[in-house]
Amino acid sequence: MITLIFAPVLIVAVLSFTDYQFGAPTLNWIGLENYVTLFTDPLGCRAVTNTLIYVAIVVPFSILLALLVAVGLHDLTRRAPLLSSILRASYFLPVAATLVAMAIVWQMLLHPTLGLFNNVLAVVGLPGRNWLSDRGLVLYTLAVIGIWQTVGYNMVLFLAGLAAIPQHLYDAAEVDGAGRGWDRFWTVTWPMLGPTTLFVTVVTATNAFRVFETVATLTSGGPAFASDVLVYAMYREGFVYFKAGYSSAITMVFFVVVLVFTLLKFRVLERRVHYR
Repeated sequence: MITLIFAPVLIVAVLSFTDYQFGAPTLNWIGLENYVTLFTDPLGCRAVTNTLIYVAIVVPFSILLALLVAVGLHDLTRRAPLLSSILRASYFLPVAATLVAMAIVWQMLLHPTLGLFNNVLAVVGLPGRNWLSDRGLVLYTLAVIGIWQTVGYNMVLFLAGLAAIPQHLYDAAEVDGAGRGWDRFWTVTWPMLGPTTLFVTVVTATNAFRVFETVATLTSGGPAFASDVLVYAMYREGFVYFKAGYSSAITMVFFVVVLVFTLLKFRVLERRVHYR
């Protein structure tokens, strides 16, 4: 842990206070200049804002959709186990597939002239959109892809949580008058899924903050940095422009944001979690 985690973090933290560039024989101590640049430069602020918007969209929608799918498949398992297994594999496919390959498929689907989405819109008489080159639309398009990618993994976690709920709790709830589906969900299922929901929320938020592959493959942060996010900015500054010091500052900001967000999630959500 010292070699692979703590030492690299310490080195990155030290480099974030320097102007070091990859390959340079020397470096200078510049204090907080990299951090000031990050939060005052329009491009740095854009990367931070885009990341927060992406997380705000992906996290709630991917958790809600995964919960709905998991509840539906859990009920379907008793009636049609084969169909339930097929649907589970289908929903989990984006998780098992290589994300870069899937991004190429999305690029074809979203093509402004040849893509399936615009062709469907043309059939119903609606104008096509430049999904990946419209500055006002590209970030939301990437967020939809992020939701599509995340739902299957969260579904598996929720299915595991649903399978662990004892049947006698539902029987007791029915005796107490909670016999309808919504009443059963609200009085038994949702409270008992507390630990699972906490874990899913933390993991989903952490992965959303780390979005990189779809941005690098589909947009490269464009157009005009409209889809630039923290991790891609970190990569661009460090491995394209070789600004190791500035890239390290972005890395430390990313680390602190994820750490604070995770601690807040634990602090807020654990108060509402019912552990079995």
